[in-house]
Amino acid sequence: MTESSTLLGLIGTNVAGSLTPPMHEAEALRHGFPLVYRPLDPTLMRGSVTGADGEPDWPALVTTAIDCGYSGFNVTHPAKRAVIPAVDELDEDAGLLGAVNTMTISQGRLIGRNTDHGGFAEALASIAVDPTYGSVVQIGAGGAGAAVAYALLKAGVPELTVIDIDPGSAESLKARLSAAFDSSRLRVGAPEETAKVMREAVGLVNATPIGMTGVSDASPIALELLRPDLWVGDVIYRPQKTTLIQAAEARGCRAFGGARMAVGQAAASFELFTGRRADPEQMLKTFDRLQEHAAVE
Repeated sequence: MTESSTLLGLIGTNVAGSLTPPMHEAEALRHGFPLVYRPLDPTLMRGSVTGADGEPDWPALVTTAIDCGYSGFNVTHPAKRAVIPAVDELDEDAGLLGAVNTMTISQGRLIGRNTDHGGFAEALASIAVDPTYGSVVQIGAGGAGAAVAYALLKAGVPELTVIDIDPGSAESLKARLSAAFDSSRLRVGAPEETAKVMREAVGLVNATPIGMTGVSDASPIALELLRPDLWVGDVIYRPQKTTLIQAAEARGCRAFGGARMAVGQAAASFELFTGRRADPEQMLKTFDRLQEHAAVE
């Protein structure tokens, strides 16, 4: 690494195989400047990044990384909320969503931002559905779920039902988004209601880690609930096609995995980190190439 290199980190668990670091490094190389991007998983580290109970101390990890020369971070599961105490300021979107996926340093202050919702909006546009028609079911109300719900409501979804195993998380999300949208468009559903609300929906989004490499290969819903007239999205990009997306495509659903969301948010983060505009299509090509290489390995 040269003196002028930018050092970035990806904060979360199970991030060792993430494609985000090499995707950013490739985009920087295309622009002709050095960038080093490393995964930061506290479960694989020792010392001040874990608390007395052995659980990750996310704010301590951020502080330690900055002391080591890191100048920015992306944040993924399960740290998008947990890192908030480390920041000096939240931008409007991150404050509304209660989740941070990008942190930058400006004039000595650490700024928490959220670019996930824009990435999801691009992914939704890729399957050319009319989001203003019909109700949508979203599974998961965590950090990624907040960004997905925001994007769906902003796109004009008339009714969004959020289902989470923690009802408090879903209710908290509804309360936050009601500050920006008509609360009648957003309802909280119980897990046992999934089959019922799915029968009435035109769209489904998985915003949980269920199906992620290293987590599980399960589906967040019973696959028999899928219908050909349903569109389906998943925020997960490892694997490229989760069990849910494979089943949806097999049933004739219009479906997308997390690749375009990952690339869209990464392109926005890249510009925040470097001040240079990324090329999302070039980053998607890099992402696909990295996916293919990982699959061969």
